[in-house]
Amino acid sequence: MAFKYAIALTGGIATGKSTVASLLKLNGIRGINADSISHQILDENSAWVIERFGTNFVKNGKVDRPALGKIVFSNSAVKKELESFLHPKIRAKIEEESEKQDRLGYPYLVEIPLFFETSSYPIQNSIVVYAPKTLQLERFMKRDSLSEEESLNRIESQMDIEEKKARATWVIDNSSNLKHLQKECEHFVETIKALYPAPKV
Repeated sequence: MAFKYAIALTGGIATGKSTVASLLKLNGIRGINADSISHQILDENSAWVIERFGTNFVKNGKVDRPALGKIVFSNSAVKKELESFLHPKIRAKIEEESEKQDRLGYPYLVEIPLFFETSSYPIQNSIVVYAPKTLQLERFMKRDSLSEEESLNRIESQMDIEEKKARATWVIDNSSNLKHLQKECEHFVETIKALYPAPKV
C-alpha cells in the first residue's frame, strides 16, 4: 500500500521547498522529489514534446523547460494538456517509490508542489514551506530572472500561499534567514521523532 507513512512537502513557488527537503534529509528524513521525477519523465518523452511543440523545445535530448514554461504558463489550455499527459506517468512513478519507502515503516517526505491543487494523492499529513507572497515574488524574480509580470503569472497559477498554510498539518516558516529555517526544520524533526518510534534499519 502506497503513501501509508508519507508526508506531503509542499508550498509555493520560491518559498524554499527544495532547501527544506535538503535540510530535513540531513536530519535523517528520507524523501521523494516529484519535481525530479517530472523532469525525468518529461525528458523521457521529449519525442512527444517535439511532436506537439516543435524541435526548438528540445536540446541534446533534454526538454528546454524554461522555454516550454513560457508557453505553458501563458496558455491554460496548453498547461492542462501537458499536465494531462505527464501527471499519470509522474503519479505511477511516485507510487512505485512510495511503496519502497513504506516498507521501512517510518515517515518520509513526498515533495509535491501542487499537492493541494491537484488533490490526487491520498496523503493525510502535509508540511507547507511558507513565505509571504511579497517575499515569494521577490525571491522568484531574483532566482529565475523573470519580470514581475511573468513571476506573478506563475505564482498566481497556484493556490494562494496563505490558503496552503491554513490547510497544512505543519508549517515550516521560511520568511527569515537560513539560521531561522534550520531551527524550523530541527523542530519539525523533533516532532516526528516524538510521534514515531525509531526507523527500521
